[in-house]
Amino acid sequence: MLNKTMVILSASALALAACGQKTDTAGTTDTTLATNDGAAFDAGNVGAADANMTAPATGGQVFANTAAASDAFEIATSKLALDNSNSAAVKKYANQMIAAHTTSTDKLKATTAGLTPAITPDPALNAEQQATVDALKAKKGADFDTAYIAAQQSGHQQTLDALKAYGATGDVPALKTFANGLAPTVAAHLNMAKGLKS
Repeated sequence: MLNKTMVILSASALALAACGQKTDTAGTTDTTLATNDGAAFDAGNVGAADANMTAPATGGQVFANTAAASDAFEIATSKLALDNSNSAAVKKYANQMIAAHTTSTDKLKATTAGLTPAITPDPALNAEQQATVDALKAKKGADFDTAYIAAQQSGHQQTLDALKAYGATGDVPALKTFANGLAPTVAAHLNMAKGLKS
């Protein structure tokens, strides 16, 4: 059961962390580990292994880190939209995302503040998220809008899937409640993103 939970959590974490971004994976290191039941667990992408291979993060910690990084990514890309977009609709959406993801970050911190064992969300962007932020910095106008809208649509879909998965199978009741409570908001963001035009 633990192995199945970890596989589901890793899939959830990957979906949140990816935030819909695709990058060339040539030259990357394969960090997939086999579990006892033969399933794959990608430790490199979900923060379960560090350079010293000390102790793997719990499912709750992985989820909290992924959710925090997702919020940080949405805020960073949406701030870029305020500067790089010429579309009033995109800028309005970006302002809504900044406000909503700031609120989500605050709720996540409040949720994790009293947990035992302690969980402290780490909002560090993963390599794919940082690459997307860097690529968006170089775009302006309609080119920016097209890339930003695509990232918002696929990212929110993956985030919604991950929230639903953790809400159903997560190992920390308070974080399951957080995930289930946030899912309708993310679904609304996804629908808004689908309505955006570049």
